[in-house]
Amino acid sequence: MAMELATAFVCAFGVTLILALYILNWLWLKPKKIEKLLRDQGLKGTPYRLMFRDLKEMVEMLIEAKSKPMRSLADHDIAHRVFPFYHKVVAVHGKTCFTWMGTRPLVHISDPIKIREVFANNYQFQKQRGSGNPLTKLLVRGLVDTEADQWAKHRKIINPAFHVEKLKRMVPAFYVSCNEMIHKWEDMVKEESSCEVDVWPHLQTLTADVISRTAFGSNFTEGRKIFELQREMEKLVMKAAMSLYIPGSKFFPTKNNTRMKEIDREVKAKIKSLIDRRVAAMKDGESTYDDLLGILLDSNHKEIKQHGSNKFGLSIDDIIEECKLFYFGGQETTGNMLVWTMILLGQYKDWQTRAREFTKSIYLLKLIDMNMIFSEVLRLYPPVGFLRRMVHEETKLTNLILPAGTFIQLNTLFLHHNQDIWGEDVNEFKPERFSEGVLKATKGQQAAYVPFGGGPRTCIGQNFAMLEAKMALTMILQRFSFDISPSYSHAPHTIITLKPQFGAHLILHKL
Repeated sequence: MAMELATAFVCAFGVTLILALYILNWLWLKPKKIEKLLRDQGLKGTPYRLMFRDLKEMVEMLIEAKSKPMRSLADHDIAHRVFPFYHKVVAVHGKTCFTWMGTRPLVHISDPIKIREVFANNYQFQKQRGSGNPLTKLLVRGLVDTEADQWAKHRKIINPAFHVEKLKRMVPAFYVSCNEMIHKWEDMVKEESSCEVDVWPHLQTLTADVISRTAFGSNFTEGRKIFELQREMEKLVMKAAMSLYIPGSKFFPTKNNTRMKEIDREVKAKIKSLIDRRVAAMKDGESTYDDLLGILLDSNHKEIKQHGSNKFGLSIDDIIEECKLFYFGGQETTGNMLVWTMILLGQYKDWQTRAREFTKSIYLLKLIDMNMIFSEVLRLYPPVGFLRRMVHEETKLTNLILPAGTFIQLNTLFLHHNQDIWGEDVNEFKPERFSEGVLKATKGQQAAYVPFGGGPRTCIGQNFAMLEAKMALTMILQRFSFDISPSYSHAPHTIITLKPQFGAHLILHKL
């Protein structure tokens, strides 16, 4: 009996010792070894500390930054408010430095040469995985979340939906949605010829309506609930991303976890209903291939038929995720671009007048000056302030050796506000800097301007967003002039994408 107890004690002690050594290595020895490896290469950064101190400091600084608006409407140097912790770290440690995401290093990259290499090697530098709360993936997956051969398959099947010729067929849907918004604004300013309007919710409704019509052939009334749910999910995802994640805690029945799972189920059910109706219509011989969903289903069917196997196509779950991405990406990117464009043109009236004159004389798609304006807006206020990648095995990036499990953060916002690239007027609104194209504006460093990402994984919806934004702005300029309202508070902030925290209050004048 004594021998058995002794054996059991030794076994228990051994297991405990092994577990303790594993935890010690995970929480301290391995991170400190990686930190030394990075510092030996000349990289500077925050010291590795237990208890997720970088995350704690980041959250505290973000709360402080969001507590008050920026002092000046003309201050477009927004990085210190949008990403205060990262801004401070880069200012102290250099444009290529590192911080920590729990026990893993996050290497910050703001060098166009390194960024170009990351974009070009998308099989090597993959999207962030294996860290943080997995429930954040419930917002959107689809094409943006796939990797390697899976990504190539998804992209091939989805590509036809975003072909320029297909997008041109959607112009009437753009027009109908824009016209509805403009009529609402005309009713608001009817009596006194001018009126203060927070245009931000109206532009969100517009872009939501557009994606409903062009993706699913439905109007905004049918898609309204999906958008409301997606917006609620956005806020919950941001809250989860800014919190310490304990492995396995996604299964805890917390209020946030429960609500995120409820939203996911409801959104999927609503989108599946739309897909089922479309599939049934296609089986009945109806030709419904002029919207994004119809084109996607047709492309998927052809891919399966060509190879004679379902494994070469997308599953219903895959298609649902792509539709969620249509909804989210289709609304967010264009809505954000339009709201910042109106805010800037409300401030720089000479450019507003100039843009209005162009809309009267030249066909929409040929408006080079309109492209200049949007290019400058996207430089100063890019939809996404940074992009993350991860290396799964030791990888060389130019002169750096990155150990397996390292996260890489491509700081788009910092890159777009880099004085060495853009000059001393980097924080001024000057669309004319793009008069000879992006390559000239970036002094040959095209990877210095990446509002839609870069390389093979450039945003597939870029042409869709630009076409919609051009039509919307043209129609707005032809019916209204607008000024910044005294009640407008300049407060860019990020909830997944860059938004005006307190809305976009403008004074609309009927022309």
